Amino acid sequence: MWNDTDRPLALLITFRCRGTWLHGDQRGSVDRAHNRYGSSRLKSDPGWERYNARKLKGEPGYLTAERRRSVEKAIRETCKIRGWLIYALNIRTNHVHIVVAPSGHDPSRVLHALKANATRQMREDGSWSHEYSPWVDKEVIEGCGTSGT
Repeated sequence: MWNDTDRPLALLITFRCRGTWLHGDQRGSVDRAHNRYGSSRLKSDPGWERYNARKLKGEPGYLTAERRRSVEKAIRETCKIRGWLIYALNIRTNHVHIVVAPSGHDPSRVLHALKANATRQMREDGSWSHEYSPWVDKEVIEGCGTSGT
C-alpha cells in the first residue's frame, strides 16, 4: 500500500566553509535572485570578489587533513548518539556532503547539530582556534525519496 507523505527517507545536506566561494569568483556564484533550478550563475567579477574577501572577519575556513578528520569524527559521533543512519559522507577541502536519515528530526536542526559538533571537535583537537564559525550561514538540504509504508 502506498503512503503518500512528504517525509523524506534521508536528507542530502551540504555545508560549505566560509570564504571559499565568494560572489565574483571565476566559477560564478548564486545569489537570492539566481537561486532557482536552471538559473544562470552570476558572472565572474574580480573587483566584487576582492570586495567580498575584504569583508570576511578572518581567514577562509579551508579543511586541512587534520580538520577533515575532526569533522568526520564529530559527524559520525553525532549520528551514532542520536541514532541517525549515515548513507554517505564526503568531506572535501571546502565543503561537506552527507546523506543521513535523521529519524524524522527537523532538517535545519540536523544541519545545526552537525555543524556545531564539527566546530566543537575541531576546537577540541586544536585545529580551529578562531572565535567565528568555519561554516557559511546558508546551506543546502534536500530530501532523498519519500517514506512509504
